Amino acid sequence: MKRNAMKLGGRSIEKAALSEFSKHKGVIQIVGKVRVKTLGDLATYYTPGVSYPPLRIREDKALTYEYTGKGNRIGILSDGSRILGLGNIGPDAGLPVMEGKSLLFKKFGDIDALPLPINAHGVDEMVSFAKAIEPVIGGINIEDVSSPNCFTLYDRLQKELGIPVFHDDRHGTGVVADAALRNAMKLVKKDVRKAKIVINGLGSAGIGVAEIILAAGSRNLVMCDTRGILYKGRRDNMNGLKQRIAEHTNHNGMKGQLQDAVKDADVLIGLSVPGAFKSSFIKAMADKPIVFALCNPYPEMRYDEARKAGAYIAATGESGVPNQVNNMLAFPGIFRGILDVRARKINPTMLLEASRALAHSVKRRAREHIIPNFVDDDIISITADIAAAVAGAAIKTGVARRKMDPDRVRRDTKERLERYSRLEKAAT
Repeated sequence: MKRNAMKLGGRSIEKAALSEFSKHKGVIQIVGKVRVKTLGDLATYYTPGVSYPPLRIREDKALTYEYTGKGNRIGILSDGSRILGLGNIGPDAGLPVMEGKSLLFKKFGDIDALPLPINAHGVDEMVSFAKAIEPVIGGINIEDVSSPNCFTLYDRLQKELGIPVFHDDRHGTGVVADAALRNAMKLVKKDVRKAKIVINGLGSAGIGVAEIILAAGSRNLVMCDTRGILYKGRRDNMNGLKQRIAEHTNHNGMKGQLQDAVKDADVLIGLSVPGAFKSSFIKAMADKPIVFALCNPYPEMRYDEARKAGAYIAATGESGVPNQVNNMLAFPGIFRGILDVRARKINPTMLLEASRALAHSVKRRAREHIIPNFVDDDIISITADIAAAVAGAAIKTGVARRKMDPDRVRRDTKERLERYSRLEKAAT
């Protein structure tokens, strides 16, 4: 596989990453919230003091949120079957990725995330594991599980657990891509309900983007995969999920390949394979075409290539170019809001509100700025706004165990992230 040749501070990213992960022996650690300095501290935090909270929790399990860190702790669950663009490399090799994700949860959401790449053979074992650790965590983030197992796993955990389950490839990508699309559509003065939108890729990310775009009102969405355009009644390379998506897309019954689908399209979104887009596709699109090439780590078409081919607005997952569509913009705020109101589930309304909040955070929209970036924008405020929006939606839809004013969620999120930032600076 081609190695990433991008440079970071005069060194290759590969060298920097290997050096730093080795130097620190991973990028996360567990530290105490309190200090044990005296015998009284020992008696309070361990024996005999530690025996009193269990007696309360035994009478009321909900008090776990009061006396333990469950309410601010999640598990990042993976079987190592689809790690980034590396494929099925297994849970051991996937551990650095899960630790890196845990680091981001802490920095951008002040959330304690346990990296949990596990030796599991199939969905049943993953479900059993998740159910076994439910007392310890307040939510689960499904990460890097191959399709179609990731969909089955999500559906089962949603039904069988009493804590929220978030599938980042599906939901995180959907929220950020939809937010970028909202702002792009405003710039070209087009209506998502009328625009012809083509998505290439029917994996978890492609399905996630399709689901949220449909929920946002799209009425002319066409999906493609390696067999071409998805249509109702297609038999080749189909499964239950694709059949359900086919019921709600391609209402004109279009058939053919991707190059046929893109004719007169207003939007082309790629969540497929590197190099899948050609300049001729963009030239065949409607006026002021919007092109999102979101395959990672290498896009279907690079940002500068898309613009050169005629894309009025382009976005990719690449670092160092405008309009980077990065899930990190969404998942910390989404989970912050979920945890603060102790939501039982994550529903489409919560994801839509997260997308609206993220889109609205871009105060000065431009062709090169349809989504926030980590250098020029106030990420703390953006995360706080997403958390407040998600918390409010959870309360309105009846999945919150705890009623909390969204404005308070916003204030609390800002305070805790600013406090963590100060601690981080002091530590360095």
